[in-house]
Amino acid sequence: MTPKIQSVHFDADKKLIGFINEKVSKLSQFHDGIIDTDVILRLDKSNDQNNKTAEIKLNLKGSQLFAKKQCITFEEAIDSAVDALRSQIKKAKEKASANH
Repeated sequence: MTPKIQSVHFDADKKLIGFINEKVSKLSQFHDGIIDTDVILRLDKSNDQNNKTAEIKLNLKGSQLFAKKQCITFEEAIDSAVDALRSQIKKAKEKASANH
């Protein structure tokens, strides 16, 4: 699964794209029903150092998960968003198994 990566107001370099592909593809270990993934990187125009935002949207069979994180680096934002999605996947699985 290769995520669709969109960078707003800048061009993401190959190193960053490789990092995103590696981190996001690991989510498929936690859920085998991931259809596709959208990643949006945004550079906010602010004087604050925490101006790099990463949004990750996971399209699953029958649902969608979303995480948005803002950090000093895109790598940090991606890491945080992937961690948040991992938690959401676990909760969704627990909820699904409780309903069966």
